[in-house]
Amino acid sequence: MTSDIWLSLPADGISGLPTLAGTDFSYRFWDGEPEFPADPADCVFYTVPYLKPDIGVLPLPGMTSLRVIQTLSAGTDHLEPDLGTLHSGVRLCNAKGVHDASTAEIALTLTLASLRGIPEFVRGQDAQEWRTGFYPALADKSVLIIGYGAIGAAIEDRLIPFECARVVRVARSARTTERGEVHALADVPSLLPDADVVVLATPLTALTKGLVNAEFLAGMKDGALLVNVARGAVVDTGALLAEVTRGRLRAALDVTDPEPLPSGHPLWGAPGVLISPHVGGSTSAFLPRARRLLAAQVRRFVEGLPLENVVLTTE
Repeated sequence: MTSDIWLSLPADGISGLPTLAGTDFSYRFWDGEPEFPADPADCVFYTVPYLKPDIGVLPLPGMTSLRVIQTLSAGTDHLEPDLGTLHSGVRLCNAKGVHDASTAEIALTLTLASLRGIPEFVRGQDAQEWRTGFYPALADKSVLIIGYGAIGAAIEDRLIPFECARVVRVARSARTTERGEVHALADVPSLLPDADVVVLATPLTALTKGLVNAEFLAGMKDGALLVNVARGAVVDTGALLAEVTRGRLRAALDVTDPEPLPSGHPLWGAPGVLISPHVGGSTSAFLPRARRLLAAQVRRFVEGLPLENVVLTTE
């Protein structure tokens, strides 16, 4: 019996991976192809194929020797329902650090594009029309970031040069950082009325699923912008549609519910809504950072050192 390390990126393209000669470990490459690279029962370290949630869970029931699951995504919600098939003691690790910069970039891009009227300018260019006028600036706006983890902090990094009047931070529980207070999720209703822009960067959990419902949206000020770079299911799509259709709120969404958003869905044509197709982490920054993460995590695993980014351990 071998102890296999399944990687969804070719091992020969990952600088810094430990050499396994003289050890009990072997590298196997699998990125979701129909055939497994080896017997799943021999896998001890499993890197889940990126952006293939339905395929990535397929080998889990047969991974009877598994000790580590490493995702290449920041969120792990797509895997957690299937963890019940595993024995106890399997550590699930996310890709914290891989997507921080790219996701923060799309959050800022969507915010600026929506405020400054970029979608309208593109339509004007297509129609060869000069659509001038005054548009909102990000300067002097109050921004509420819900989900102040690594990605939330990276978003704040990028907001600083834009002279926002205020950046308010929210996480699951309250704490204090070098930048100041982080409010608890329970404080959100009291924070919404003052926010010009609400950015969602929270993981999808039982606490955050449907968090942005009709009551939440009703608490936002008239004309406010909702930016979602978290997960589509954090937002109640029907409730959001009601608000944007009335013209009271605007939205800029990198994720939707359902996703992919089907042709003909009313969200496509809703007024004041800008949609990007879940590309927050899909940039040129992904591969170099994913390779560095895998090299570091595999080295820790082989050497028996503590792993980073452990989200949970199965019971």
